[in-house]
Amino acid sequence: MAAALRGQALTEFLVVALALIPLFLLIPFIAKYQDVAHATQLAARYAAFDATVRNDAATGGWKPEGELADEIRRRFFGASDAPVKTGDVAGDFDAHRNHFWAGPDGRPLLASFADVAVSFGHGRGSTHGDGFDATQDMDSFAMLAEGLGLGSRGIYTANVSVVLADLPAGLAFYRPFDQIGIAMTRSTSLLPDPWTAKGPAEVEQRILRSAAVFPAGNLAGVAGIVNGFVATIEFPAGLQGPKLGELEFWRDVVPEDRLKSD
Repeated sequence: MAAALRGQALTEFLVVALALIPLFLLIPFIAKYQDVAHATQLAARYAAFDATVRNDAATGGWKPEGELADEIRRRFFGASDAPVKTGDVAGDFDAHRNHFWAGPDGRPLLASFADVAVSFGHGRGSTHGDGFDATQDMDSFAMLAEGLGLGSRGIYTANVSVVLADLPAGLAFYRPFDQIGIAMTRSTSLLPDPWTAKGPAEVEQRILRSAAVFPAGNLAGVAGIVNGFVATIEFPAGLQGPKLGELEFWRDVVPEDRLKSD
């Protein structure tokens, strides 16, 4: 009986090792794929949130699509220590590559930075205008939106896609990663704000110019008469008029003594 069991443990170990060793060898590459996927998600967020400061209402308008794509390739898919510089473009050479993203033979998983693509909208168009999906949320507030100068183009979506090279062929435990053709796409959607006020005065101007937003603004024409009448009647008490059609008294102003620092 003992002779029959001799060598059984070693045999079982070898059988289990045949299944586990390929898994252990693939773990580093799964980590690399996860890291690329994380970078792709961050890049999609960058592309979408750039539209909140560069859009139809912003000075200078939209950032050119090509410039945005170049920034994303260099900053999110290049070397981790890459400096943030305007107009910097990633090149297909080692100094610009992320060396963690390499296969077992040392070849980069991102064969070319041209394999990183930026598109817009669910149809993956090539322009910022393709990124918008019309919504009906503003239909009930069209008058208010027009008065405040708010756009209603809809939800804006930015997509970033990356195609990765296959692992080397010829080794069984790399299958199916040697012919899988991995491509990742991440998207971010948001509502860009087409109007950001520079201060309380600009907010007041927007509100005052729209009767739909601030109907009391129509009383500004008679404010002088009412204020004079109130001041005359309340002269002993020194009371002022109700400031019809004005918004200054609603300002959230921090007192100067709170702005001083030691």
